[in-house]
Amino acid sequence: MDQTKLKFTDHLEELRKRIIITGVTFILFFILGFVFVQDIYQFLVKDLSGKLALLGPGDIIWIYMVIAGVTAIACTIPVAAYQIWRFVKPALTHSEQKISLAFIPGLFFLFLFGISFGYFILFPIVLSFLTGLIGDQFATFFTAEKYFKFMLNLTLPFGFLFEMPAVVMFLTKLGIINPLKLVKARKISYFVLVIVSVFITPPDFISDVLVIIPLLLLYELSITLSKVVFRKKLKSNAQDLSNFEQI
Repeated sequence: MDQTKLKFTDHLEELRKRIIITGVTFILFFILGFVFVQDIYQFLVKDLSGKLALLGPGDIIWIYMVIAGVTAIACTIPVAAYQIWRFVKPALTHSEQKISLAFIPGLFFLFLFGISFGYFILFPIVLSFLTGLIGDQFATFFTAEKYFKFMLNLTLPFGFLFEMPAVVMFLTKLGIINPLKLVKARKISYFVLVIVSVFITPPDFISDVLVIIPLLLLYELSITLSKVVFRKKLKSNAQDLSNFEQI
């Protein structure tokens, strides 16, 4: 009993260490992001024809903290993933350790790619569509808080959602899931992705469609990548491929 309690205490201490390292890393990147926050802000609003309005003196602090926070999250992801890997490493086999460690850089770059997709492709399309609806009937007046909330809703979720293929490949590699399960769960997964897309987008049909389509394509890409990984596993284990070919 004492030995079990000691092991549990050791695990808690190790978990505490990994959380502290991740937290300190986030704080350091947050401070760094705050140092360059005005440059980042100017980059984000460079395509606007006018200046954003502030409704109160505290708005600018909120905006700067959000920008610095998103910057810190993006930079902390590989560190957090590595700390998780260090924590679960003793429970993994040697091959599982190599596999899981190899996916860490992919998570970081897919997060950046997802944010880039949301900001450079989706955000301008949705913003242009909505401002086009305004036309000459209304005076356009953007507040900084509303503008950045709108931007975050269309960009930040894609940073996490674009990691779906890497996560699926990783879980397939470990044998936790396989393409057969993904195909069977396609309808439920589609429903969940549609709900997510409606939740993160403005309340208009065009925005929903522009978000739903990439998410469904991401799921299909995840199935395809899972098939590739699963096929290699079957070949390496010299198992029958008949069930797999029926997918």
